[in-house]
Amino acid sequence: MKSVTKFIIVLLTVCISCTGPQDPAPNMADDRIQIENLIERYQMASENEDFIMLENTWSVDGQITLIGTDSHEKLMGWQAIKNAFSKQFSLVSDMFIAAEDLQLNISQSGTTAWFSQKMKYNFIYGDTAYEYEGLRLSGVADKQDGEWKLVQIHLSVPAQINIGKQMSTP
Repeated sequence: MKSVTKFIIVLLTVCISCTGPQDPAPNMADDRIQIENLIERYQMASENEDFIMLENTWSVDGQITLIGTDSHEKLMGWQAIKNAFSKQFSLVSDMFIAAEDLQLNISQSGTTAWFSQKMKYNFIYGDTAYEYEGLRLSGVADKQDGEWKLVQIHLSVPAQINIGKQMSTP
């Protein structure tokens, strides 16, 4: 009986020592703030037509994806996304984006996050002011070298708006 007890104690000691020090849990509150700031910077860059700020929100990975409002709008890589924004910026002015109802989730590992929110877009196209409510933005962010970056964005519009037929925007 003593040998069985001794064996169990040795086994438990080995198991406990093999697990080693645990990595500290990611600080989800700090990550949440960083991701919220990332999304806000993305929207501000869009409003201000700021390509440098816009590029700094995206991962440098060539596999980044922006899915627009129309079925043909699937852009892969920063250059394709930049070209789409360049086209948008040449067509519209005075853009204002108001966002609400942010839903944000962070993986247990603290390296991936996904989000969605409702938005209202206001802008001038030609000589006409447009206001679209109920647009939905969803996306995925990845933590790379301690910094959150966008890797995928999707903008969708309610069916009754049909904005894709009026102009093509990311």
